[in-house]
Amino acid sequence: MSAKVGVWIVGAKGGVATTAICGALAIRRGMVDAVGMVTESDACVGLGLPTLHDLAFGGHDIRESGLTEQAHELRRDASTLRYETIQELTEELDTISKSCRPGVLFESGQAIEALADGTERYRVARAREAVDRIAADIREFKSNHNLERVVLVNLASTEPQLETCPELDTAEGVMKLVESDDHGHLRASTLYAVAGAETDCSYLNFTPSPGALPAGIAALFEQRGLPFMGSDGKTGETLMKSVLATLFHQRRLRVLAWQGYNMLGDRDGQVLQNESNKAAKVESKDHLLQEHLGYPFQSHVAIDYVPSLNDWKTAWDFIHFEGFLGVKMSLQFTWQGCDSILAAPLVLDMVRFLAYAHSKGQSGPQHHLASFFKSPHGVDVHDFPRQFALLEEYIAAERAR
Repeated sequence: MSAKVGVWIVGAKGGVATTAICGALAIRRGMVDAVGMVTESDACVGLGLPTLHDLAFGGHDIRESGLTEQAHELRRDASTLRYETIQELTEELDTISKSCRPGVLFESGQAIEALADGTERYRVARAREAVDRIAADIREFKSNHNLERVVLVNLASTEPQLETCPELDTAEGVMKLVESDDHGHLRASTLYAVAGAETDCSYLNFTPSPGALPAGIAALFEQRGLPFMGSDGKTGETLMKSVLATLFHQRRLRVLAWQGYNMLGDRDGQVLQNESNKAAKVESKDHLLQEHLGYPFQSHVAIDYVPSLNDWKTAWDFIHFEGFLGVKMSLQFTWQGCDSILAAPLVLDMVRFLAYAHSKGQSGPQHHLASFFKSPHGVDVHDFPRQFALLEEYIAAERAR
């Protein structure tokens, strides 16, 4: 693929976005290896995916500071980026920062508004005005970089729960809400998605925000013949759940209770202190087990904000289960990882797959990307090996074309 691919990120200056951008720049300079990237495995060699050199970055954010400042913040607080690496990438990061534009606040909730560098600069009164502004920024980015296609990536903080309504179930209904400026049933993420569809972007929703990919948004991208996938990237504790639940299911060990306790810092943890924002995240993390195992049992997910953890997170899970002759046993595990380091390579992987699908005229939900998500759109399978098999089958089919 010779044409450059635009990567337009909502939340472009957040930890995941900054890490993904720094990682892509560092890999293509040969400074680091592409550890953690599925698209750099032998299975994908020669498939024709866009390379990291093909990617041009830009996006929206509700903060004024540039990417270099954000990278140094990650270095200081999380120790994930080296000073020498940032120094080497500063010129490119500053150039990318010039492609970033002010984001929009629209029914985003107090927790997200508190992250903004002054809300008045970002708050937009009318839904159609917000969509048009977002779309104009994407078109400018596409023109300035002479891009053939753009992938819209939602990496913004988790929004508050959304009141359901029939209009959100259809593309026509969503557009009716936008045109009628219905503040009660729209979120900023909905407006970003509409703008992405109107500018012919493929779409990646890495968040659990309920307004980001309701049925009507999915229908809108399908109507326009665009590939998309979501929701909520699966990077840590839930990834372990999708693997371990398969073990219990296949060995016919009956789960009696599965208790999970999560601690995280950074802006995500700060936003998830708000109960409305937290509810969307908890639902996304908890439903997988019940659906996968197929029977009721006690389960609970707790999320607490621990500021000193910064970009790191810790999860402790306790699994109580029954074996042969009714004997009860337990398994416990502790997961400790860096949120941005876990998520960034997945974002780059999916950007490459979505851009490839778009270039091949493939549209609709990209079910082969299910293994990357807690709540994969249109996929009821939560068994991680079976999910990953969907990706392997897709790659094999594409090679056979």
